[in-house]
Order: sequence, then C-alpha cells, then structure tokens
Amino acid sequence: MAIRVCLSVLLLAFLLAAGPFVQVARAQSEEEAATAEVVEGADLGIVGDDTQVFSDGPLSPAAGVETVCVFPKNAGKIVPAGEETELLVGLQNEGESTLNVVAIHSTLHLPYDHKMYGQNLTVQNFFNASVPVSVQATFPYTFVLSKFLQTGAYDLVGYIVYEIDQHPYQNVFYNGTVEVVEAGGLLSVESVFLITLGVALLGLFGLWAYGQVQQLSKVFFLFVS
Repeated sequence: MAIRVCLSVLLLAFLLAAGPFVQVARAQSEEEAATAEVVEGADLGIVGDDTQVFSDGPLSPAAGVETVCVFPKNAGKIVPAGEETELLVGLQNEGESTLNVVAIHSTLHLPYDHKMYGQNLTVQNFFNASVPVSVQATFPYTFVLSKFLQTGAYDLVGYIVYEIDQHPYQNVFYNGTVEVVEAGGLLSVESVFLITLGVALLGLFGLWAYGQVQQLSKVFFLFVS
C-alpha cells in the first residue's frame, strides 16, 4: 500500500512539473497560428519614451483590420524590469485598400486605475511596411521597463498605428495584465522550482526505497525463522 501511495505521489509530481512546459508548447502553437508573415523588409526606427504618435486626438481602428498579440516563449507574460521584452503583433488586412504600418507603442498602467500611468514605453517606427488587402503580417515590438519600477501586476496597453489613403488609424493589439519582476526574477523562480522538485522527488524515492528495504527485511526474517 505504501509503495502505491509513493508511486501515485511521484506521478502527480511529474504531472505538475510538466505543466509549465505544456503551457509553453501551447503558446508556441498559438504563435504559429497567429503569425503568418514576419515583415523583414520593413525598416525600423526607435523614437524614444514619452513620444506622442501622430495625432493630438485618439485614433479609431479602420474597418476590416484585425490585430493579435503574442508573447514569444512567455506564456506567463512576465516582464523583467530593465530588460528587453519582445512582442509579436499580428495584423490582418481585410479592408479595401493597402495599409502602411507607421508605428507601435504602448503604455503601462496601474491595474486599478488606467488614468494613472506607470510608464510610457518606447515608440517603434516602421518605414516601408505595407500590408496589402487579404494579407496577414507580423511586426516585432521590443520595449524596456524602467529598472526602478516596483514589481507586481500592471496593465499593458499596446497600439499599432497605420495609414490608409494617408488617413491615420490605430488598433489596440493588447490590453491586459503583465507581471513585472526584477531582472533575473524569472530565472530565479525556475531555479527554485526545479530545486524544490528535485528535493521532493529524492525524498519520495527515499521513502519508496525504505519501504522496499523494510519488506525485504520482513521476508528475510520469515525465511530465517
């Protein structure tokens, strides 16, 4: 009975250990489905923080233009402060005209009040980045949070700005929560998890081995008697 319990616990531990890797595999599958064509021919330009994009007023999305956002190999949406974080922005043009992607930018907000900015993030300009009708394209976007930003949950809002017939439009490609951690925090969490799992498995193996020895001792004692 004790052996069956130990084996059940070992199986549960391995299933728990496999959980994060299953999430990563699922995220990679979603990434492949959402991103059809990475725009490599588009030139990039970095404007900088706190830069206003294009218009004094809010821009609306154009009809037939849809966007999606993927955090590559980062299903937990964990953002280390002071280090680069990459996003892939997928754009599908089902409108009536070719569109020209102008820029991607984002803002960080406190989760309980979007009027309170945590940080205005880098504006990334694109040059010669056109998306014809009925075409899907993917655009990379890299940003860096301030290393002095307090860790915790924040809301990230990402925008992609584009032109159709010289009229500016804007889509929100992401509006959700991200977890800000200290630089190297993700590695530390993984290390602690793996170490804890290893110790637990060694402990369970020790209990199983001890039960085996006890049973062999009883068999040997009965045999001798």
